[in-house]
Amino acid sequence: MNFNLNAEQQLLQDSVRRFVDRDYGFEARTALVKARSTSSAAHWQIFADNGWLAAALPESCGGLDGSLIDTVLIAQQLGRALVIEPYLGCAVLAAQTLLAAGTPAQREQWLPALADGSRKYALAYSEPQSRGFAEPVELVAKATPEGYVLSGTKTLVLGGADADSFIVSARASDADGLTLLLVDADAVGLTRRVLPLHDGSFAAELTFEGVRVARDAVLGEPGNGLAALEHGLAHATAALGAELVGAMEKAIEITAEYLKMRKQFGVPIGSFQVLQHRLADMAAELELARSMLYALLASLENDDASARRRTVSQAKALIGRAARFVCGQAIQLHGGIGMTEEYQVGHYYKRAIVADVLFGSSDRHDAACAAQLQQDLLHKENQA
Repeated sequence: MNFNLNAEQQLLQDSVRRFVDRDYGFEARTALVKARSTSSAAHWQIFADNGWLAAALPESCGGLDGSLIDTVLIAQQLGRALVIEPYLGCAVLAAQTLLAAGTPAQREQWLPALADGSRKYALAYSEPQSRGFAEPVELVAKATPEGYVLSGTKTLVLGGADADSFIVSARASDADGLTLLLVDADAVGLTRRVLPLHDGSFAAELTFEGVRVARDAVLGEPGNGLAALEHGLAHATAALGAELVGAMEKAIEITAEYLKMRKQFGVPIGSFQVLQHRLADMAAELELARSMLYALLASLENDDASARRRTVSQAKALIGRAARFVCGQAIQLHGGIGMTEEYQVGHYYKRAIVADVLFGSSDRHDAACAAQLQQDLLHKENQA
């Protein structure tokens, strides 16, 4: 896999960097957070006008025929500014799940509105017992002559605070496996509760009480939704990893600048060897996380489903732990000022903590890797 950027990818990366540097400074972000804004409509339109929402969608669906690399480039730059707009939830997780699950007619009907920013979709898959994984699912879709009746709860719906429609995973009574359905946010019987997260962003909790949907609301075929859901989660994990790499880069830059400026005993504290070593440890963790992100991108392009699943878990665990370490050390090296709400560096640690919960925690993914490796070992022994 070639990780050298071509001219178009370099331009894409530069355009997002210019936006976050010019229009999304810490003061501007703080104003959005204090106003408890779930998203800036103006910023979202900028995302659409620059093609960032359409970057990884096919041209037939209003996209630019890009790839996961484009998604990662955008997410990494947005991570540097701790952007609270739901790019991850709507433009990656929901969009890629819809792209993988829908029929060609469904994709061409629904994705152009996401690409041009006129409509937001959010993926409602997580439930309390699933803890960020695709399964288990307890929300029930009871088949009727007209379609389905949905009953159950979904938690931590990224981008769900102001989504126009939800892609919902359910257990359909007339099919085995997971079924994905598209449900309008204003459907009768659907209750949305907006949840503020610790890092200033928002999610939603959805309660379905006899929500009726037509049969054509099913994405693809009933019972065939798990593969599409795993596809969407894999792409979202890569985007989240890239976002954390961008956050770590910025946290290190802020910390290095502070060590040059802050003086003690008449000299910059950056001249103290022990602090230089700690900064070097942070840089080393960043590069390990970056390498793991590259490994994940290569796996998603080249490996079979089992290997991809294992690499997704490895990347989620390693990058998440690296982000918590780097951003935590950034606070330590700043001293007391790093703990204040008014100073930027502590907010990177908050994002790292929230990111660890999304799509399954590091510990959960470690356990998933161990279980899969044990299963593969038993399979090889049975074949021998």
